[in-house]
Amino acid sequence: MRILLQRVRSASVTIGGERAAEIGPGLLLLVGFGEVDADDHAGKIRRAAEKMVNLRVFSNEQGKLHHSVIDIEGEVLAVPQFTLYGKSEKGRRPDFTDALDPAIASPAFDAFRTELEAVLGRPVPAGVFGADMQVALVNDGPLTLAFDF
Repeated sequence: MRILLQRVRSASVTIGGERAAEIGPGLLLLVGFGEVDADDHAGKIRRAAEKMVNLRVFSNEQGKLHHSVIDIEGEVLAVPQFTLYGKSEKGRRPDFTDALDPAIASPAFDAFRTELEAVLGRPVPAGVFGADMQVALVNDGPLTLAFDF
């Protein structure tokens, strides 16, 4: 499981010209599942959700990273992103064979979103697995972190 976290002032997902999800200040999470997650991803999902929601990436009055998205009562937008498992060591076209099969990855993403909601204590807007999405964001900082679980 791979997550790219971006601290944002706002973020949104548009599908087919329609706004599917949007948030104000908080976290944009691009979430991918790889073949390595095929067997046992339930434990990773719980750990990842707790880590994302409790990670202290928001500044206190002294400018130190001291607050989590829960502390600031921020929002979280989760977007499925199989291309996080792309590789391009050979040739000029990315290879996505390390990404988990959609039949397994889609329910895994749904489980991750459900876990985020449980830990955060409120709904988590999300992109749509397999859709052609346009993701817009105002990165705050910018602060971007990559995680492998």
